[in-house]
Amino acid sequence: MVEQARADSSATSTVKAAALQGEQRRAGRWVPGEDARVRSAWTRGRVLAALAVLTAGLLAFHRAVPNSIGRLGSLLEAFLPWLGLVVVVLLGVALARRSATALVALLMPVAVWMYLFGGLLLPGAKPGAHDLLVVQHNVSDENTDPAGTARALADAKPDLIALEELVPPALLVYEKTLASDYPHHTVQGTVGLWSKHPLTDTRLLDIKPQGIVEAWSRGLRTVVHTPHGEIAAYVAHLPSVRVRASGLASSWRDESAGLLGEAVAADRLKTVILLGDLNSTVDDRGLAPLASRMNVAERGFAFSFPAAFPLARIDQVMARSATVAHIRTLPATGSDHLPVAARITLG
Repeated sequence: MVEQARADSSATSTVKAAALQGEQRRAGRWVPGEDARVRSAWTRGRVLAALAVLTAGLLAFHRAVPNSIGRLGSLLEAFLPWLGLVVVVLLGVALARRSATALVALLMPVAVWMYLFGGLLLPGAKPGAHDLLVVQHNVSDENTDPAGTARALADAKPDLIALEELVPPALLVYEKTLASDYPHHTVQGTVGLWSKHPLTDTRLLDIKPQGIVEAWSRGLRTVVHTPHGEIAAYVAHLPSVRVRASGLASSWRDESAGLLGEAVAADRLKTVILLGDLNSTVDDRGLAPLASRMNVAERGFAFSFPAAFPLARIDQVMARSATVAHIRTLPATGSDHLPVAARITLG
């Protein structure tokens, strides 16, 4: 009798559970374990499809994200390529759910991402006869091996080496180590440029935001006399940004970028090269005063910061009346940044 009662109770529970699942399905609710069998491939994954469309919208219309609240627009743009990882995660879930709707929707963010960043994945063209190789590196004022850092940069055999966060006594080490291969150099404040070609008309570049009251010299402009003509070279280190609970603190960086953009726009020479730690990516609207006036890298991601796990390229090489054909990172040094090397095609 006891066994019969248990059997009847189990059967009753099974019937009730089946009835409840049936009601949930009729109400349009998802039932764990049953969804894949009951719904079709076109009715499953509607939430995933919506997330795919949202991701595509953020990629395509990132400029529409306002900066008025915590500079959310700039924060998104600083890590914009990483939205591709969101697409990968959504793809994995869509395959697990066997959702045709989500898979079709994912074509949108994939297409937008490829349009924005796919070209950076392509190999660069072969070096030409009128190319310059330049290296940009924030060497860090806490670098304990300036001699090793200098040798590592010189091993790339660039025409120009731009350095930031130059402080004594490390500056003397850089000057001594690079002297034989780079007989021409200039240092203004904490930034410097070493060159295989003569430099003239060097001057300090004032890009100091008004809110900074202490001594602050982080920009220079000089003329490089290359075999292919005169080039105005700028080296700059824009103010740092901070991610806080209130959002991105970048007002000083943006102000400094505006001053630098005005200086580049007013330069009398046709060809201009800008090298520096700009503390942002080229997608960040905070660098629009520069990126809108100059060419940025056509090939290569070259994420340079932080060196231990690079998430963004904030060390930039830009050019006017020249092409930044390819950019890449060099091996790590004693800095918290990775060096970047860029090939610039003149003409």
